[in-house]
Amino acid sequence: MIKSLTLALVFLASFTEAKVVVNDITQLNPIEVASVFQPTSIEQIQDYIKNNKGKISIGGGRYSMGGQTALAGALHIDMRKLNKVVVLDVKKKRVTVEAGIRWRQLQEAIDPHDLSIKIMQTYSNFTVGGSLSVNVHGRYVGQGPIIRSVESIKLVMADGHIEEASPTQNAELFNGAIGGYGGLGVIVEATLQLVDNGKVERTTKSLSLKKYSDYFFKSVRDNADAVFHNGDLYPPDFKDVMAVTWLKSKKPLTEEARLIPANDSYSLQPFAIKMISSSKTGKKLRQSIIDPLNYKNTVVVWRNHEASYDVAELEPKSRSESTYVLQEYFVPVEKLVEFIEMVRPILKKTAFNVVNVSIRHALPDTGSFLAWAPTEVFSLVIYYRQKTDKETRESIAKITRELISAAVKVGGRYYLPYQIHATSEQFHQAYPRAKEFFALKQKWDPLNRLTNSLWDRYYKPEPVIPTAE
Repeated sequence: MIKSLTLALVFLASFTEAKVVVNDITQLNPIEVASVFQPTSIEQIQDYIKNNKGKISIGGGRYSMGGQTALAGALHIDMRKLNKVVVLDVKKKRVTVEAGIRWRQLQEAIDPHDLSIKIMQTYSNFTVGGSLSVNVHGRYVGQGPIIRSVESIKLVMADGHIEEASPTQNAELFNGAIGGYGGLGVIVEATLQLVDNGKVERTTKSLSLKKYSDYFFKSVRDNADAVFHNGDLYPPDFKDVMAVTWLKSKKPLTEEARLIPANDSYSLQPFAIKMISSSKTGKKLRQSIIDPLNYKNTVVVWRNHEASYDVAELEPKSRSESTYVLQEYFVPVEKLVEFIEMVRPILKKTAFNVVNVSIRHALPDTGSFLAWAPTEVFSLVIYYRQKTDKETRESIAKITRELISAAVKVGGRYYLPYQIHATSEQFHQAYPRAKEFFALKQKWDPLNRLTNSLWDRYYKPEPVIPTAE
């Protein structure tokens, strides 16, 4: 009797097995996958690809926001346990790491040697491989996309073999894989340039949007002491900017910690963000009271401290009814004001509740096929709050396409790690070299095994015709 009951329960369980779902930080894109595999070695990834048929997607920290790390029904490789420092060359300021390592882990490894990461995004939770796959950038003055600091990468290809690539060796693959969203191969190792750590002091200047560009080019762009910079464009009017620059400093530290404490407790920041996003009054209070108080005191910290932010400071208690999302647009530097003037009415739409617009700067990326900065650009990182209901999501999709059209009109581009709302025509307008990238994908992945929701939307491969034996 007991044996029969056990067998019945096992049989029933086979039909009620929990779904395997991959989602992203917004919680807007739950994707049911066939299985999730967490490798701890490159060899395991090779074996997995060789021994499994079907489509494969690749994920790291899952901070992309539109299904770029998963595809319904596909196999999913979770890279986060492939996370070792392989070689640290302190003298040459160079490090080789496994792709699943998070930037915070790398910072902890190099900080004792007074070294710092040359280019990364503002928050340190991302994996290195994920950052390379989307070709991230940060607030670094005189830099731009991360591809500018990468010496080489190692990939496992769609048939399981290994390829190495750099700007001079296998350059086509290098320029396709960085910013290629996992479409050509699984990035498993990367060698990155490092720089010296040092003390930095925060400086601020409040000015109008129309004066911002001149200020940046006269005071920041070519300033050898400038390390980090961003300009906060204030909603709801989008006419005033708080320019924040961190300069090299010899002054005494105001904070002794070399990195922001890991697993710190955050409660005030999410509360403040919710308050700011809840009304026009909250937004006005931020500009008139909160930020002036926040920026009142002198702050001198280590470069690594300022580069070790945790996304936990942004995380709300729940994302079920509303969530926070990013978009980003890149425009030629001379088109900044024109673009803002064009999109100001769009940014004010009710469904698109803008919390902050951060202005960054990037030097050109002349290498990657899917470069978002083919020329020198200002980027506008838009952080907004939206409801999660169907009507709002449809409204946001429409608004996004309006913003993309405006960016393309001034010769700009939109960033691909976010919601996949662009039409196919808009995608190709913004990324005219996509056809070259797709030809490269056809070469390295003829069966289209390495894919995700992004490439499922825009990549239409030529059918592979079997040859007669």
